[in-house]
Amino acid sequence: MNDFDRLEPDAVRHLRLFFYLLPIFGFFPAIWTLYRRSGGRQERALSRFVVKFALGWLVLYGLMGTSAFTSESAQLPLLLTASFMTSGYFVLNLFLMVRLWQRKAIALPLIGKVGRLL
Repeated sequence: MNDFDRLEPDAVRHLRLFFYLLPIFGFFPAIWTLYRRSGGRQERALSRFVVKFALGWLVLYGLMGTSAFTSESAQLPLLLTASFMTSGYFVLNLFLMVRLWQRKAIALPLIGKVGRLL
């Protein structure tokens, strides 16, 4: 018997949710889940959040980077802002992974609940 077969279905779903919250790399399984319309309601809600969050970070990071290279006077502040934004992206994903590990609701202060994941 395979080790993966011994896992409970809830544990497998929980593990998939961890993969979605991986910074940068979690975008791909999340978009695949949305494309195939698979998974439960909580998985799709978290996938939507992950896709929106990753695309938002990517667009803002790209805008900051291009603005930094076209600007002469504000180059350093724009690059610092982009690096702080990237650090915030990684820290927020880590925070959400900890909340998921504790089996608490994944909620953000200004955004609200992403999905009840208990």
